[in-house]
Amino acid sequence: MRKRIVAGNWKMNNDLAETEVLLQELKKQVIPEKVSVLVAPSFTNLQHAFESLRDHPIAVAAQTMHQSDHGAFTGEVSAAMLKSVGVKTVILGHSERRAYFGEDNALLAEKVTSALRHEMTVIFCIGETLQERKQGHHVEVVTAQLEEGLFHISENHWQHIVLAYEPVWAIGTGETASPEQAQEMHKEIRNIVASSYSESIADKVSILYGGSVKPENAKEIFGQPDVDGGLIGGASLNARSFMEIVSAFL
Repeated sequence: MRKRIVAGNWKMNNDLAETEVLLQELKKQVIPEKVSVLVAPSFTNLQHAFESLRDHPIAVAAQTMHQSDHGAFTGEVSAAMLKSVGVKTVILGHSERRAYFGEDNALLAEKVTSALRHEMTVIFCIGETLQERKQGHHVEVVTAQLEEGLFHISENHWQHIVLAYEPVWAIGTGETASPEQAQEMHKEIRNIVASSYSESIADKVSILYGGSVKPENAKEIFGQPDVDGGLIGGASLNARSFMEIVSAFL
């Protein structure tokens, strides 16, 4: 059975004090045994979050990382640095990194290679813009993102990969792909993986949905056969909302 995963991407929100308040609220919650839960604070709060959650089932992930191990890259953080503070999972290819920081598929392929070399788990994001969706290019776009950014890895590395489908037009807009649209794309993604690797790998990889998931729609979205969880943005900044989403699997 595929892992059920709910990951909260806090983006550029919460200073240290606010992070501590949210962590304490989350630690009061009961985490379902059958759901893996992660939170991704900003770089400045990663170590604090890891130490705070050391004996708690919630894990900590990073929002991005640099592809090099070290060097003159002002402001960047490497996989080894993340590992040194206890972080073993990293989000790569988020639409905001692609759009605002120019991260293309070739660069993301390097980042994936670096993360896997350091034995990290990668949550690899893929998804189309509204224009690409309206033009009917969404499958083509997602296929290219996978083939150029991820499909250089070996079959053995897939045990460290989680996919996250995020229709860009449904992030932070209040718009949400219908459960049927989410299922359609998740199934298509699984088929793309199967065609390049195997049905076995495609059946085992968890695919998260990342487009304005809220407590009100989580149960219906997570109820789709090829949706294995969510990459949650704004709703993850509120402990109650986040845990209601996590509990949608129950």
